[in-house]
Amino acid sequence: MRHAVNRLVGCGVAAGLMLAGVVPWVADARADTGRIESRPTRSLDERAELVRRLRQTYGADSAGWPAPTVDPGVAWRELGCLPKAVHPEANPVNPAKVALGRTLFFDARLSPSSKLACVSCHEPTLGWADGRPISEPRGALPARNAPSTLNVGFQPALFWDGRAPTLERQAEIALTNGLEMASNEQHVVGLFDGSPSYRALYGQAFPGEPVTLEGVVKALACFERTVVGGRSRFDDFMRGEVMALADAELLGLDLFRRDARCMNCHHGPLFSDGLYHDLGLSFYGRSNEDRGRYAVTRVAGDVGRFRTPSLRNVTRTAPLMHTGTFRLRGVLTMYNAGMVTVKREDFERDDPLFPEKSSHLRPLGLNRQDLADLEAFLHSLEEPPAAVGRPPLPALK
Repeated sequence: MRHAVNRLVGCGVAAGLMLAGVVPWVADARADTGRIESRPTRSLDERAELVRRLRQTYGADSAGWPAPTVDPGVAWRELGCLPKAVHPEANPVNPAKVALGRTLFFDARLSPSSKLACVSCHEPTLGWADGRPISEPRGALPARNAPSTLNVGFQPALFWDGRAPTLERQAEIALTNGLEMASNEQHVVGLFDGSPSYRALYGQAFPGEPVTLEGVVKALACFERTVVGGRSRFDDFMRGEVMALADAELLGLDLFRRDARCMNCHHGPLFSDGLYHDLGLSFYGRSNEDRGRYAVTRVAGDVGRFRTPSLRNVTRTAPLMHTGTFRLRGVLTMYNAGMVTVKREDFERDDPLFPEKSSHLRPLGLNRQDLADLEAFLHSLEEPPAAVGRPPLPALK
């Protein structure tokens, strides 16, 4: 193992893996063969002059910003503030429905065990995630990190593999999956039957309608669409407060858009393309393999691909990635090295399902100062601490 780690230290991959706590996997990976040396560090005077020019450039309308560095065919969108949340026609918003959904989100009695609620994995004070490497209420494999529910109403699909095309479907899966909350319509209706207060809340949200699992799911989704950010210092900067970003953060913004190539996948107001990419982290062929999007589509090219997460509030949702094994600096170090490339063994040479790492990934040659500036910029996407009080739960008869 030490021999394998030493073989990768020069490109920074092993360093990133050690920061992430996944060194045992290094033996089965190799460095990207396109490794390049880190570029020189700027002097203080050079750095100050660059900041001066970037203040002028990025202080102007984003339509005049320099073009980002992206690969051909990438349909990128400029970074910006979040739009207003849109509720679908099939589930229109009203205050009573939001209030019901908020109460249900915090109520573990929705699960037959009375031990799991939505908030169990999506805690507001933890960036609407859970702070754990992986969430496995019942020991399911493959185990994945719980994505944040902040801004989920803007996502085109939910879960790391995109198996839920709508937020309503996501809520239904989480509620009824035997490996998660393990509930069902009979249990949900029974909860309301045993609580006049709950029935009153439901009646206000859905006047004249009987209590159904579909209604509960709609209320949950309606509430989650109101969990929207947009109060970060980056948002202040985009709204015209040109000094909202510190010098290092401004340098990081320029790196993010250009030399670090981040906008190949992390672009638009959500800092995500909503697509699926292979970062070489599927552990293919091992006991803990996770084939990602392939489990949904059964398309060979989707093996090892996972949905691009939003980077908004990323500094509050560690540990990161679908594996839940990374800290932010480790992620940046590994991207700088081009991530890792899993080697085909002889018996895998003709395997049609063997995953191929995204072509967007390549060694960047960024220096330590660059990586610190990138990390600083990502901190500017941080939201103020969530002030979401737990609602009183309706009493049962």
